Amino acid sequence: MSASTSFKFGPLLLCGVLSAGFASSASAQNAGGAQGLVNDSFVFNLGGFIVQTDTKARLNGQSATNPDVDFDQTFGKGSDQTRIRADALWRITPTHHVRFMWFDNKITRSRVIDQNIQWGDYTFQANGQVDSERRFSIYELAYEYAFVHKPTYEVAGSLGIHYMDWSMKLSGNATFTDSNGVVHAATFATREASVPAPLPVLGIRAGWAVAPDWYIDAQAQYFQLKINNIDGRVTDFRTSGTWMFMRNFGVGLGWNRFVTTIDVEKNSFNGRAQIGYSGLQLFLTGSF
Repeated sequence: MSASTSFKFGPLLLCGVLSAGFASSASAQNAGGAQGLVNDSFVFNLGGFIVQTDTKARLNGQSATNPDVDFDQTFGKGSDQTRIRADALWRITPTHHVRFMWFDNKITRSRVIDQNIQWGDYTFQANGQVDSERRFSIYELAYEYAFVHKPTYEVAGSLGIHYMDWSMKLSGNATFTDSNGVVHAATFATREASVPAPLPVLGIRAGWAVAPDWYIDAQAQYFQLKINNIDGRVTDFRTSGTWMFMRNFGVGLGWNRFVTTIDVEKNSFNGRAQIGYSGLQLFLTGSF
């Protein structure tokens, strides 16, 4: 899949502006639930996403480089599905943190396609019904250092591992080209490809208790790496606001944009994939 994704500096700029605002406008406030999100040892978020997806991919054949397939355009974006994201932060000390994130997304669609789809050595035929299943799970484990930490705000940098397990499966009537170049008919054939891709990420995060019960934060992450048979890059931006209706519990609304692009040459997948999502998240927060 061909995708050219350039990292935007807007997310990092927003974090910088937010952190600068801390120094100039944060003042002593009454202790409340929001301040606990800056100082408590454990902070957890669990919420549901309503997202817009962006998926393009190509799976090359044994002797051919196939064209990209826009799966959202061909099979539908799946924006009516809800996904789950979980975040956890452990403040070992006020300045040293460990952070974990998990997100899971699965879209299943069935369409009568209006043109052939070349997927590996299979060609799924136009005017036939093709079932598609797309799934990617994201796991992240990161170390954070809060180079600014005050009772009502903090700014932290992070270094971590972003592990994405991506798979895509197509099923339908197709033709198959074997290693000798002979074309065979295949009735309701299934072709699946998967990419487990670990990539390091660098990030910055800022959080601010703007009132005793209100907290806002923003986070941006980026990395690009080419190693062995994987060439990948990740951009991830998230911002949210939280209302702490109790000392230890709150509800929040956030927006998240994530894009990863990977070129891979392996037996399980030889091609390119661009996977992205963006959308609103409603979540519950707990801090202790």
